[in-house]
Amino acid sequence: MHLVVIAWLYVALMMAVAEATNTTGTVLGAVFTFLLYGLLPVALVVYLMATPARRRAIKAREAAEREAAIQAARTASDTPEAGGETAADPVATVREKT
Repeated sequence: MHLVVIAWLYVALMMAVAEATNTTGTVLGAVFTFLLYGLLPVALVVYLMATPARRRAIKAREAAEREAAIQAARTASDTPEAGGETAADPVATVREKT
């Protein structure tokens, strides 16, 4: 895929050079030729082609975060004091007098 991108940018650059060096061409026209025929289409195609890879990376990262949360919950439940709660209720219960 990289070879196609490089080749297309090379062709667009040569088109821009040909326009800039032509007697009726301008440098501004060459810049727009390179941008509109070269960089913008290539950037769009590369972005669209990379979308599945970005989705896979996001799903993998979310799965790793879920697994880390599950592992942390398992570790916290193994030791009673690791949960952050006190072992007993600090307030004594009130009993009714009979």
